[in-house]
Amino acid sequence: MKPFIVICDGMDKAAFAHLCSLDQFEVAQKAKHTAEEIEALLPRANALVIRSATKVTADTLEKAPHLKYVIRAGEGTDNIDKVACEQKGVKVSNTPGANNNSAAEHAIALMMTVLRKTAWAHQSMAEGRWDKSLYTGNELLGKEVGIVGFGRIGQILAKRISGFEPKVHFYDPFVAQETFPDYCKCETLEEIFSTSDILTVHTPLNDHTKGLINSELLSKMKPGAVLINAARGKIVDEDALLKVLSEGKIRGAGFDVFANEPLDENSPLRKCENLVLTPHLGASTEEAQVRVAEMAINQLNEFFHNNNLLNEVKA
Repeated sequence: MKPFIVICDGMDKAAFAHLCSLDQFEVAQKAKHTAEEIEALLPRANALVIRSATKVTADTLEKAPHLKYVIRAGEGTDNIDKVACEQKGVKVSNTPGANNNSAAEHAIALMMTVLRKTAWAHQSMAEGRWDKSLYTGNELLGKEVGIVGFGRIGQILAKRISGFEPKVHFYDPFVAQETFPDYCKCETLEEIFSTSDILTVHTPLNDHTKGLINSELLSKMKPGAVLINAARGKIVDEDALLKVLSEGKIRGAGFDVFANEPLDENSPLRKCENLVLTPHLGASTEEAQVRVAEMAINQLNEFFHNNNLLNEVKA
């Protein structure tokens, strides 16, 4: 009997067609399903390929008695109950690296949008105005850029912005200064928050980083500083963020991720005038989606037909 594969949250069109053409799998007919459709497919599913929208919980596993494998088409696996998966014998993988460049470039896009006020200027133009004097921005040249979390994405970002000639600092207790002599390591979070003109977050979400950026750290930022988060929403205390933004304690922020997604239509974040919002677009490039899909298909084939588990993520 062929493994039955459910692609929950979308896949590159050509890659999905390729997966469906493979004789060794039976694939649910659509590349993107509603929550109700996924629930109806769970009793048959042997594998789920998910992005950030679908959550795999203990309840999901109870409804999927034949499930053997969950692939997170991306890097973060905080939407998967890995303890419950382990208890049920369901293996979990991600696709590390496939989204890294896309996420790093999006953080830079947010950074430049806030610095040059392009989102606000565009809205003004769309409304028929010419408010040139209102949108004087700032350059990245010579600024102190702090990167919290200096893994693969943080490192790519540092490399990509080097042409702007900022001074790059990073904070990561697991990365040694001598490994990256071109950048300056900060020994504490307090140091990087108090010295950065632009601070960008690139840590995973786990028990140590949930709520990491709180009112105490935000209060240490420079009055003209900018905060960027294209990592995970729950790393930043959103109430504390709103307070420093509304009080003008920092210049502005750019956020791609939120504690609860989709962001509630009545969220006060939507009304914050010095905050640029995007709907979790970090991995949303055509190039990244091709890489993610190719990795996921290869992982499915290796797992079900070669008894080989690639990129396992444990609880």
